[in-house]
Amino acid sequence: MSELAQIGVTGLAVMGRNLARNFARHGYTVAVHNRSFAKTESLVADHGDDGTFLPSESMADFVASIERPRKVVVMVKAGGPTDAVIDELIPLLEEGDIVIDAGNAHFPDTRRREERLREHGLHFVGSGVSGGEEGALNGPSIMPGGSAESYVTLGPILEDISAKVDGVPCCTYVGPDGAGHFVKMVHNGIEYADMQLIAEAYDLLKQGLGASAAEIGQIFAEWNTGDLESFLIEITADVLQHVDAETGSAFVDVILDRAEQKGTGRWTVQNGLDLGVPITGIAEATFARALSGSVPQRTAAAGVLRAEAGAWDVTDRDAFVEDVRLALYASKVVAYSQGFDQIAAASEEFGWDIDRGAMARIWRGGCIIRARFLNRITEAYERDADLPLLLADPYFTESVGNGVPAWRRIVSLAALNGVPTPAFSSSLAYYDGVRADRLPAALVQAQRDFFGAHTYQRVDKPGVFHTEWSLDRTETAQ
Repeated sequence: MSELAQIGVTGLAVMGRNLARNFARHGYTVAVHNRSFAKTESLVADHGDDGTFLPSESMADFVASIERPRKVVVMVKAGGPTDAVIDELIPLLEEGDIVIDAGNAHFPDTRRREERLREHGLHFVGSGVSGGEEGALNGPSIMPGGSAESYVTLGPILEDISAKVDGVPCCTYVGPDGAGHFVKMVHNGIEYADMQLIAEAYDLLKQGLGASAAEIGQIFAEWNTGDLESFLIEITADVLQHVDAETGSAFVDVILDRAEQKGTGRWTVQNGLDLGVPITGIAEATFARALSGSVPQRTAAAGVLRAEAGAWDVTDRDAFVEDVRLALYASKVVAYSQGFDQIAAASEEFGWDIDRGAMARIWRGGCIIRARFLNRITEAYERDADLPLLLADPYFTESVGNGVPAWRRIVSLAALNGVPTPAFSSSLAYYDGVRADRLPAALVQAQRDFFGAHTYQRVDKPGVFHTEWSLDRTETAQ
């Protein structure tokens, strides 16, 4: 073969297809392969004018068509199918070649695969790619992990095809083995929280004002011109103003109120528990989706469980809308703060040395959670790379603090009027918990010592102690 590809993509469903086209549009010769050769032929036939594609029917021919060190992007379903492709690739590759899994893999799987391929002298890069099919084609946010050595070769290509903000690529080296997929997992967890908070804001405006979906969409469009400017706020305004062609009703009103999930939110919450990081906003958002799909329980509760709720009496429409906006902003910042805490904890646990400011920077464009205030988060970590709490950065201390009275009013009104706001409420509870001088955890620890001899520490002297509760209640140092 006279011409060799600079990069290859195997797995040509929507995301793989669009990534291949993105590479080609940036001037790279792209080897393409799919288990079904018809999809490969379809890509070349439909989009051959995007650039140069080298199609192959067999995996062996596909690998042979890529220049060394080979860079092979795997875009197949996570889990078993990914392992099957890797099994097929290993005997065809040579030392120094790079395999890139750009799907939503669970980071422990990525760590396992990276170790396995390293034993074969191969580089394995687990890379988060955010932005959906449009981002994959026009410029996603890319979060590659793996060896630093592999990034020297691969990094410039990924940076080239990524989204750009102020000329800066939304792609950077994240860290070793599973770091890239971990950060993408947390990104998705924050996305769950962000979407739930927006949905709760919509519900509050609907219930409190009796406003139509289109009217609320206009409110979101206005919010998108200020501090809340983001991709999710933008599309929310669009969705709420969309009319269903079949019924003439607001589109959002004809959708069944059951939100599904693919698992990254659950993974994020499970890992938060493993690390002992309180990611309460993400957890409540994940459970809210689960509750929405709990049909037997919701059916049993309907018309049976008493509300004992008040009636909405909003006398100042503009003030109420502003209160919801401030509560939404504060709660969103809490979700991001918790997510970055989780990244810091995992980075320490696994020795990844992740730069949180760099993560905020590459999330500014291309990805689903891109938002104006990510610039402020980047600046916060530039001021203090070891910032223990994003909320404690001076900018966020002031901007969130200014909204606390509104936040309290909204959460109180929601409770009094029987409107579920799990993400708003838990975010405020976290804010109050993390700022508290003293928490009732002292009583919990005393209870633990009483029934399980789990010991405790004192505020007035160092050491670990236990009280002989069932005997004479003397205290002994352990």
